[in-house]
Amino acid sequence: MPLIDIQKIKKTYDLGEIQVEALKETDLTMESGEYVALIGPSGSGKSTLMNTLGCLDRPTSGSYKLSGEEVATMSASERARIRNRRIGFVFQNFNLLARTTALENVELPLLYSKAISASERHKRAKDKLALVGLADRMDHHPSQLSGGQQQRVAIARALVNEPAILLGDEPTGNLDSKTSREVIAMFRELNEKAGLTVILVTHDQNVAKYARRIIVLRDGYIVQDTADFTQAIQALQAEPLEEPSSETNPR
Repeated sequence: MPLIDIQKIKKTYDLGEIQVEALKETDLTMESGEYVALIGPSGSGKSTLMNTLGCLDRPTSGSYKLSGEEVATMSASERARIRNRRIGFVFQNFNLLARTTALENVELPLLYSKAISASERHKRAKDKLALVGLADRMDHHPSQLSGGQQQRVAIARALVNEPAILLGDEPTGNLDSKTSREVIAMFRELNEKAGLTVILVTHDQNVAKYARRIIVLRDGYIVQDTADFTQAIQALQAEPLEEPSSETNPR
């Protein structure tokens, strides 16, 4: 059973007088432990696909099964529970609470679980901060941390619930080149050593090239699905097509 199984998923936004098909009929599967990059020009549908995979948004039609469980038809509260238990998010802007410490920021997702005691929350948060190399920065506020350190706190927060999937939305977009490489190295290590499924949305080809699988989107379609970085870039730079490329390699 695949971790992710999407069949004929579509997402249409109703803007009053017009309807925008952000994601057209799409099939996609991912196995547990994959490292995937989603790339494409602005408006290609990659953020819509990420929001669907992350249970942030519900598709207009189609099926999305996560570990065999249908989530496409779930209510907003049911999707929220799925996100909290199975999915960790890392965003471009870190999204840390400014007036709380690194430790308190990492603890935040655990506050929604009544079954976890305060002492267990502290332990888990400390363990994850140590994992990302911030054992000596637990009591620091975001303003006292560099951009790279703030992103590490965000990664620790994403991991604190032991998710099956780590989703990154332009996770290196606000980082310099050196810090970006360090963060990407961390994602690779989490994937290789912990077996975590990593899915990154990125415009940065230097980020995408480290993925083991690259999915290229254009005009709401998946136009390429490949392990070959060169092939993915060729598809990215190709002229727009009205229909998906016949060279797409579905998984």
